[in-house]
Amino acid sequence: MRQYSSDKEAADALAQAYKTLRQEIGKVIVGQDEVVRLLLTAVFSQGHALLVGVPGLAKTLLVQTVADALDLSFNRIQFTPDLMPSDIVGSETLNNQREFHFVKGPVFANIILADEINRTPPKTQAALLESMQEYAVTVAGQRYPLQRPFFVLATQNPIEQEGTYPLPEAQLDRFMFNITLDYPSYEAELQIVKNTTADIKPTVQKILHADDIEAFQHLVRRVPVTDNVIEYAVGLVHKTRPGTARAAARATQLLEWGAGPRASQHLIVGAKCNALLNGKYSPDIEDVRAVAPAILRHRIVRNFKAEAEGTTVDQIVQELL
Repeated sequence: MRQYSSDKEAADALAQAYKTLRQEIGKVIVGQDEVVRLLLTAVFSQGHALLVGVPGLAKTLLVQTVADALDLSFNRIQFTPDLMPSDIVGSETLNNQREFHFVKGPVFANIILADEINRTPPKTQAALLESMQEYAVTVAGQRYPLQRPFFVLATQNPIEQEGTYPLPEAQLDRFMFNITLDYPSYEAELQIVKNTTADIKPTVQKILHADDIEAFQHLVRRVPVTDNVIEYAVGLVHKTRPGTARAAARATQLLEWGAGPRASQHLIVGAKCNALLNGKYSPDIEDVRAVAPAILRHRIVRNFKAEAEGTTVDQIVQELL
């Protein structure tokens, strides 16, 4: 791990590493610039992300590529209705000496891809969510810490809802970002087809290591923020809470529930990280606005009026911004 003489030098190094990471990931992932930006912001902010998109948009490939470029261990867990908590965290087995021995599950990696997390029952979802919050798992009364940095990327398919177990609001709140993937543009899809139907496999260089990422995560926390930016972030979250003193009129009309205090915390940490990635040493209101839709999208609940009118959560968030 490289040592820096000052936080300013480290901030410049992070901005440069981010540019290089984008170039390396771009060798494999065509388009999806906004998704890559939010994903890397979540990594450097010590957050987890929920990716929502139809099948075939390279969600798994994206996470695998990010893990390669960051030189981190990567495990993919395919969530199914019969998946058990022990299939994720591991279980105790008898060894040759007839003693119980803990066999680690796939959650013991730096980056976990929880594919189709809403396909499995709540008790199995909860096993993963303990690791997200506590950075440890408990098996037979014994606590096992996870490798750091630890990052969960969960995917959901928005089309097929039959036979799924939607994540409760309390569990959704643990994800820093809800990132929506859209279809690629015509030009991007042309490039994707050219790249993936030829016999060429691009090599992704390892840009950062686990120690570097942890150092940058601590650097993000040390970024100074002015009071007016914090007031804007907290004010924005208060606008989403219907029936309260600071609620926006549209929120009271269209929302059942607003975002909690965790949203305010994520807005500030995300804004700090966004500022550093863009070569700034302190965030402004624009940095808060850059991360707000992905932070608020899954934390506000529409009421019947909004659903009947066909008003989407993203439209409500844009109005509040």
